[in-house]
Amino acid sequence: MAAAFLWAAAALLAYTYFGYPALVGFCARLGARRRAAAADPAEAPFVSAVLPVWNGAALLPAKIDSLLAQDHPADRFEILVYCDGCSDDSEAVARELAAAPAARGRIRVFADAARHGKPTALNRLFPEARGELVLMGDVRQPLSPNAMRTLAAAMADPDVGCATGRLVLTGGEGSGVYWRYEEWIRWQESRFRGVVGMTGAIAMMRRRDFAPLPAGVILDDVWMPMRLVLERKRVVVVREAEARDAAFADEREFGRKVRTLAGNFQLFAFLPALLLPWRNPIWLETFSHKVLRLVAPWLMLALAAASGAATFGGAAGLGARGLFWAQAAFYLAALVGARGGRLAGVARTFVVLNAAAVVGLWRHLTGRQRITW
Repeated sequence: MAAAFLWAAAALLAYTYFGYPALVGFCARLGARRRAAAADPAEAPFVSAVLPVWNGAALLPAKIDSLLAQDHPADRFEILVYCDGCSDDSEAVARELAAAPAARGRIRVFADAARHGKPTALNRLFPEARGELVLMGDVRQPLSPNAMRTLAAAMADPDVGCATGRLVLTGGEGSGVYWRYEEWIRWQESRFRGVVGMTGAIAMMRRRDFAPLPAGVILDDVWMPMRLVLERKRVVVVREAEARDAAFADEREFGRKVRTLAGNFQLFAFLPALLLPWRNPIWLETFSHKVLRLVAPWLMLALAAASGAATFGGAAGLGARGLFWAQAAFYLAALVGARGGRLAGVARTFVVLNAAAVVGLWRHLTGRQRITW
């Protein structure tokens, strides 16, 4: 029984991080969908770019410049900025940028003295938007000049409920390597049946499909697209559309990931239909990519305990002993981190992200995860 438990935990972990990517990649090759043809520029849809900001005064000029530089027709988009209880000069900077000749009246600024968080910002901005399509993003990441146009072209497909771009992370941090692995999986999901969530830094949906976000939702970038998935709409990746940022060091990435994983636990409480195969058209992807990732740290603990007990209890076969010492080497590499080379740095990031899932669960259960970003 103990041996069966050990190998079951090992098999589930292997499926989560290796088997599922291979499976969805294979399915994508067999069932890749054609993308809709690009919309005629003469019939370009009107787009509203909505930008929630908290203390982003230093980042706003570069972000606004990247939006104004979009190769979408200049008279077919607007920019809406919401300053969420900022304690810096974000509102003043936003209004100065809006008044500049280069903006040509295309920027509108909204502000609230109190800080409420991104869901409140989006609930305020969507009703103000005039575009049939709404481009969402964060102030940190400038966009590639083709982002608006290529996302809008993907939205020409009526089956697509949300189009999301790529977040390109620069730098050699382990989180950057891990994100490239994640991006590959998301691309295969997109080619097959659809992505589980969207990239909050760059995504687009129809204004008519918007539903007000619950005030307490943590992951707007998963709640919004997955609500559309339950309505049988697809979420697709447009690889040509990019947002750029620097990869975080593990210490900073840990805090960001705790918030994300606490939000994943909350997501299934808010949208329990995602856990039902007959309601969720991408249930396999949701279960494999989201649910098993939440279970993974507990599988890692169980595997270490079971293989350790077998090894030191004298009942382990060669395979179980090998598995225990392989884990010991892996965790030692994680402890050393980037000082031990690239692979050790990736091992550290992997352990940090799984530890974040444990803390995320605790914050979800205790209600201690903040909504504000």
